[in-house]
Amino acid sequence: MADRRDFIKKSVLLGLAGLAGSMPDSNKLSATEKMVSGLSASSPAFSLPDLPYAYDALEPYIDRQTMEIHHGRHHKAYVEKLNGADLSSLNLALSDADNCKIISNSSPAIIRNNLGGHFNHSLFWQLLKANPTGAVNTPVGALANEINLTFKTFEDFKKEFSEKALKLFGSGWCWLVKDEQGKLKICTTPNQDNPLMQIAADKGVPLLALDVWEHAYYLKYQNKRADYIANWWSIINWQKADSLFGKK
Repeated sequence: MADRRDFIKKSVLLGLAGLAGSMPDSNKLSATEKMVSGLSASSPAFSLPDLPYAYDALEPYIDRQTMEIHHGRHHKAYVEKLNGADLSSLNLALSDADNCKIISNSSPAIIRNNLGGHFNHSLFWQLLKANPTGAVNTPVGALANEINLTFKTFEDFKKEFSEKALKLFGSGWCWLVKDEQGKLKICTTPNQDNPLMQIAADKGVPLLALDVWEHAYYLKYQNKRADYIANWWSIINWQKADSLFGKK
């Protein structure tokens, strides 16, 4: 009997080890995958991703203290509130992006706000480039060509995006998205909404994301949102944006 128990135990452990070895990075997994990928049964459905760079890697454009608070407190709070909510309105077998597409006017506010906050910030961190050179970053690849086709020049695009980000009243986000026809469009969303959600006025796949909540810039820029936006152009990760544009 003891031999049988040992055999079963070893078989389960070997199966879990094989499953864990075949899984991708846990930050990229859907909520259900996170719960069965070798993590404990009590692991939360959502987790705070590590930044892909140090907290001071975006200076002088975004300071270390802002990044520590923005990531370690604000983003962390969205994740904690999401994990503490009733998640039955979501499909935990889906990715975070696909769960955002479920969000409608009937979705609980706690899910809409905190899933949005988690997804938006997770994308925002990836779209910032560490160790800036001081020059304005410019688009690359197929996305660069599409920006020129849609907006005539990069400078025209930069001006329109900056103006929309500056004029957004209150807290929210400014986006460059690829719509269902594959066309580029600049749009804004309030609070932690995003263009994937059913409630978005302008829908599309996010390619660029700019957080214009005051907590994103107030320590360094105070009420000068225009200066924050102007400096953001020096830390855009266009390689990441181009890879998002190329996805089907």
